[in-house]
Amino acid sequence: MIDLVNKLWDFCNYLRDDGIKYGDYIEQLTYLLFLKMVYEKDLLMPNGCSWNDLIQYSGSELLEKYQKVLQTLSKEKGILGDIFAQSLSKFTNSTNLKKLLNLMNEIEWTSLDIDVKAAAYEGLLEKYASEEKGAGEYFTPRVIIRSIVRCIAPDFRKSQEFTIHDPACGTGGFLIGAFEWIMKQTNYGATLSIKDRERLVKRTLSGMDNVQGTRRLALMNCYLHELEPIIYYGDSLGEGKHVGKRYDVILTNPPFGKGVSGVPLRSDFLFATSNKQMNFVQHCVSILKNGGSAAIVVPDNVLFDSSGRGLREHLLKTCELHTILRLPEGTFNPYSTGVKANVIFIRKGRPTEEIWIYDLRTNVENINKGNPLNEVLFKDFEKNYVLKHRKESSRFRSFIKEEIRKRDYNLDIFWIRHEDLNLELPDPQLLADEISKNIESALQLINSIKVGLGRQAETK
Repeated sequence: MIDLVNKLWDFCNYLRDDGIKYGDYIEQLTYLLFLKMVYEKDLLMPNGCSWNDLIQYSGSELLEKYQKVLQTLSKEKGILGDIFAQSLSKFTNSTNLKKLLNLMNEIEWTSLDIDVKAAAYEGLLEKYASEEKGAGEYFTPRVIIRSIVRCIAPDFRKSQEFTIHDPACGTGGFLIGAFEWIMKQTNYGATLSIKDRERLVKRTLSGMDNVQGTRRLALMNCYLHELEPIIYYGDSLGEGKHVGKRYDVILTNPPFGKGVSGVPLRSDFLFATSNKQMNFVQHCVSILKNGGSAAIVVPDNVLFDSSGRGLREHLLKTCELHTILRLPEGTFNPYSTGVKANVIFIRKGRPTEEIWIYDLRTNVENINKGNPLNEVLFKDFEKNYVLKHRKESSRFRSFIKEEIRKRDYNLDIFWIRHEDLNLELPDPQLLADEISKNIESALQLINSIKVGLGRQAETK
């Protein structure tokens, strides 16, 4: 598997030699991989747009042909049009494109086992996220995704209208994680009827992303997993038809905001704030069906910022925020450095009586290359999460609503005494990134206060 990922990444040398920007690597490979696999599957393509048509060209004619193929496919309906929407060739040197075509032609991609093929592509996305600054906001470590999905258990067999959604889907990790969990529960689809299998593949899962290139990666990633979800292009926090849709399960890791981005004009948002993560929490609660469940990855400031105090109080009165998982430091390294994050688990439709918090951060070794995330790290949390009658332990504690009220709805709670584990100090760059994020959080708070003061002045 590692060899296949490295081979794919080596293909990027030809993109680099052609002056193609780092952020465009995966997108350009996506176009070519898709064309090759459609050709191998002998699927119908518009006239002159097949892989076999393309590789017959060379020189300037190849560059012209490739661009024409992309333009034609971008106008198609269905998954072809979605994947190739607004697609452009970034190649300027026909020799580099020809070399890449020949290398990709040597591998029969569809002969690879679906798990191997899909895992190779995800490995490529992971490598991209770890090496390209800023790309990590589109990528959630798969260990975390699988753990969250096992806890939520999104069983689409509960009803014919069961839906699962990720409003910030990035490269589609949560959608694929949910799909793979369901496949395991159904003996990899063997116990499903043809009609239910089609419903699962095409109508159960959906996502949304406001970056066309990232949406394209998600579609391709899902395609390699034999999944065809609806992935909308647009801003989840903006107005639109998507605001009126309702879902049984929300699984998401919204992008952690990089400064002030304004206050969304949403009639269903009760709290005006420029904090992007708090607005995503409002959005998730709004589009969740009564009785539905959500798991949302949020940075620490969502739990304690004074600008979110009203939102947290309202959330606890209208939803059951039953569990918070404090993730280890370094969880998103090297994709997003310096981030301290949590997972909040919500059921909509009844108030919170108590919150169970699992501290997987205090006295836990920082996540880094020498100590990567692994499934074992989350085992105890998952075991405790599913218990019908939960019991407190050194890392798992319950806090009743009265305790939360006395804390003025500050949910950043920790109780384990910090021990000297002789851990290595964080890299100076990580410390700088964390300081930067704290400053950005403070700016968001200041902006929210200014907005509030402005509204008060208008009412006088």
